Amino acid sequence: SQDSPGIATKSPNSLFGMGNPLLDISAVVDKDFLEKYGLKPNDQILAEDKHKALFEEIVKNFQVEYHAGGATQNSIKIAQWMIQEPHKVSTFFGCIGEDRFGEILKQKAEEAHVDAHYYEQTEEPTGTCAACITGDNRSLVANLAAANCYKKDKHLDLEKNWSLVEKAKVYYIAGFFLTVSLESILKVAKHAAENNKLFTMNLSAPFISQFFRDALMEVIPYVDVLFGNETEAAMFSKEQHFETEDIEEIAKKTQALPKVNMKRQRVVVFTQGKDATIMTRGDKVEMFPVLKIDHKDIVDTIGAGDAFVGGFLSELVQDKDLEDCVKAGHYAANVIIRQAGCTFPDKPDFH
Repeated sequence: SQDSPGIATKSPNSLFGMGNPLLDISAVVDKDFLEKYGLKPNDQILAEDKHKALFEEIVKNFQVEYHAGGATQNSIKIAQWMIQEPHKVSTFFGCIGEDRFGEILKQKAEEAHVDAHYYEQTEEPTGTCAACITGDNRSLVANLAAANCYKKDKHLDLEKNWSLVEKAKVYYIAGFFLTVSLESILKVAKHAAENNKLFTMNLSAPFISQFFRDALMEVIPYVDVLFGNETEAAMFSKEQHFETEDIEEIAKKTQALPKVNMKRQRVVVFTQGKDATIMTRGDKVEMFPVLKIDHKDIVDTIGAGDAFVGGFLSELVQDKDLEDCVKAGHYAANVIIRQAGCTFPDKPDFH
């Protein structure tokens, strides 16, 4: 109803995301292809020189589909899809090239009713991500290219852009962006903490906790809600010397890490694929079973984690209870795995 208290919170630009806008190039491949390029069946990595040929080969030898991707952008889109009206509740910043792939990303963001403001440059082409599918697994190889060129002083600091950051009350940045612009992340994170707004982040991939640990730990004190999956949680625990592989313990220890804004206790949310999602609340760790799905209904798992976050954020921005946030996350993830890539039907059916 129009008078319910949640309604005012769905104002334009109230959810802000910043990250790597990538065009996903997805294909069902074979084991030999994974082995040839030294890929694990289920992983996310940054492309190295040895992967250069992979992008050409996947297009040449396999049936590929192109989808707008990039972890943060996926989540922001899904949040908007869950909210539906008004349009442009979600804002997204990232860097693209002035090229065909960049045009596709702009068009897809518009179709999703996201208020995307890209920093466009000509040094590098728009970033791509090869999604190599085998069975229920997907191995992601990101060639950041333009996405890696995001500059705080060239985009975030501009008054017309920063004013959109100020309009928001919930912020989400995937850990992947730590490899691009730590200073941009910190500027947004500090703004959130100083204004008692919600800053949320994702561990994103094991390599982030492992190789970008220092950058990650600079941001963690500002994080109000931290997302991750079981593999990322395990790596984070190892790198932080938590000396436990128990996911509930890891969640508690992560929750207890130092925090800047003491008005809000950190919430830690770890998904575990088909197993229950765990979330810290107060001094408890709670479990939430995921929605059942028949194996034959799974098209691919691309974007499942991003969708969970998107669903969660769509309720969070409306000041809903944390339990409702998790339920919305489970709903969105369940929808996405029935579709190719991170795509979704016209309207959600979430109550």
